[in-house]
Amino acid sequence: MSMESEISRREFLKAGAKTGAALAAVGGSGFVTHPEKVFGANDRVQVAVVGLHGQGFVHVQEYAKMPDVTIAAVCDVDEDVLVQSLAKMEKMGLPKPKTYVDYRKLLEDKSIDAVSIATPNHWHSLMGIWACQAGKDAYVEKPCSHNLWEGRQLVRAASKYNQIVQHGSNSRSGVAIIEGVQKMRESLIGDVYMARGLCFKWRNTIGKAPVEPAPPGLHYDLWTGPAPLKPFTRNRFHYNWHWNWDTGNGDLGNQGIHEVDVARWGLGVKLATKISAIGGHFMFDDDQETPNTVNCAFEFELPSGERRLLEFEVRHWMTNTEAEIGTPAFGGGGVPAATGAADVAKGPPKQARNTVGNIFYGSKGYMAMDGYDSYKTWLGEVQEPGPHLTRAGNNWANFIECVRSRKKENLNASIEEGHFSCALVHLANTSYRLGRSLHFDPETEQVIGDDEANQMLHGTYREPYVVPEKV
Repeated sequence: MSMESEISRREFLKAGAKTGAALAAVGGSGFVTHPEKVFGANDRVQVAVVGLHGQGFVHVQEYAKMPDVTIAAVCDVDEDVLVQSLAKMEKMGLPKPKTYVDYRKLLEDKSIDAVSIATPNHWHSLMGIWACQAGKDAYVEKPCSHNLWEGRQLVRAASKYNQIVQHGSNSRSGVAIIEGVQKMRESLIGDVYMARGLCFKWRNTIGKAPVEPAPPGLHYDLWTGPAPLKPFTRNRFHYNWHWNWDTGNGDLGNQGIHEVDVARWGLGVKLATKISAIGGHFMFDDDQETPNTVNCAFEFELPSGERRLLEFEVRHWMTNTEAEIGTPAFGGGGVPAATGAADVAKGPPKQARNTVGNIFYGSKGYMAMDGYDSYKTWLGEVQEPGPHLTRAGNNWANFIECVRSRKKENLNASIEEGHFSCALVHLANTSYRLGRSLHFDPETEQVIGDDEANQMLHGTYREPYVVPEKV
């Protein structure tokens, strides 16, 4: 296979060692920043998509629609995914992009204006920081961080290097969601005192996977990156990495982060002062480490002395809908008569519905937001139907607009807002894992009197893939 950045495993390890030494020598990323580019009316933004499996190819599809964008490069540590993605892009009629296996090599390409990152969670912050240090704008998929501390480091890097960094909170660009939040600011449902976030998705068992050699073409050391290097199994790889603490954040940090972000946005709050989460891994005996059922509570104190409450719940299997929120689940397979292994293997029933969204409660009524593109209201004691709207938006288009204009203030999903929402996910997961409530100081972003929690919220890193203490 001929590929511009194709390197053998042995060559990659040598390159990684040299890069690590170089980073240590300069005390930073080793990347040289470039003067800020000013885009003319006819200039096309040169974008590189990093991580092409699953959601990553959605990035390709979104940028392909934009007349002022060129997908100039793609990067993936799995060469099979690279080849498959190039074939899809050819069928779409797109020009063949440059190809990279090593993200660090991509960042040396001065022709790239922006990177769009859709790798596993444990890479998000470090890749975003490296992009900023290399003078490139970045779209960073949700969650923007694998732990709380590195999220703040990414925010600092975006500010220090003056780069445009958008968080993959797609709801922030949804026309209906924006209008719904504005209606709450205008007191349509009165004093909004509580939000209830819902993440009820049919999630099957992942089973148990044996240790085996990494597939040919997969640069597994690079895939692992900052995480501890463990033997390869299919349950630590494509998608199932979500359910391992080393690389993912469970469904709270997968689907749930979208709804956590909208709930916090609607309430008009930033960081909680008290966090509590309980739950477990129910029904299945498999390799999943993260819980599939969680109940979270976040308490916020406003400068006025008032309090706000955010409830959040993750469910993995059979559930009801709430406030008319519900969409058909992916898959099919008939209605299970029981919950035994044979029935579970059939997947969700055809009648199954995911219930994903938010409900806001106020003194004059309540509002339901369904996914990314609609809201409904019910007003007064008799709950008369009120204003409603269904209309989507485009988070990637908003990012490119801001890349061109250089106006950070026009980002719908700024990286700082993303950090605040991801911080709630990390705090809830930490409360769950430690089995206790956390009291949090929003100013210092530290748990009060709990060194164990603070260490967990900081994370650890494997050389040379280390988030720097000073960005």
